[in-house]
Amino acid sequence: MGAQLGTMGRFDRQPHSVSNVDDRSRFVRSRVAADPRSAARVRADFGAWLETHFALGADRFSDVLLAVNEAIANAAEFAYCEAPQRGTLDVSAAYDRRSDRLAVTVDDRGRWRQRIPAQYRQQLRGRGIPLMEALADDVTIDRTPRGTRVTLTWADLTQRSDV
Repeated sequence: MGAQLGTMGRFDRQPHSVSNVDDRSRFVRSRVAADPRSAARVRADFGAWLETHFALGADRFSDVLLAVNEAIANAAEFAYCEAPQRGTLDVSAAYDRRSDRLAVTVDDRGRWRQRIPAQYRQQLRGRGIPLMEALADDVTIDRTPRGTRVTLTWADLTQRSDV
């Protein structure tokens, strides 16, 4: 039993699957399967939420969406690469209107893979964290034995205009 894509591209809630919250102050997707298809769906849901609830300039919108997409992709692709089976990830966003601050958290229950020596890395890989750091105002990555939490924060979310 898992999440089923319902009308409007949203997940229908089923036991032990995905829970949804979509209002201006919060976005939540819980227990999303950490696979490419489910990650793409939650990324699309987040983009729709962002577009629906915030009037952001094109650059600001793209920065937020790309950084969040990267965090989701990293969790889906790498959190369970050494596990016998795929796990899940959670994506949540909290917007505080008074401070105009958005914090997005991506959690997994996997293990952060060990750092690969530079001479063995592919040239086109390993740019996700620097990209998130360039696009968000603050990035925190907490690695624990129970999983990894990536928190991306933007201050003055709606106040910054595109230059």
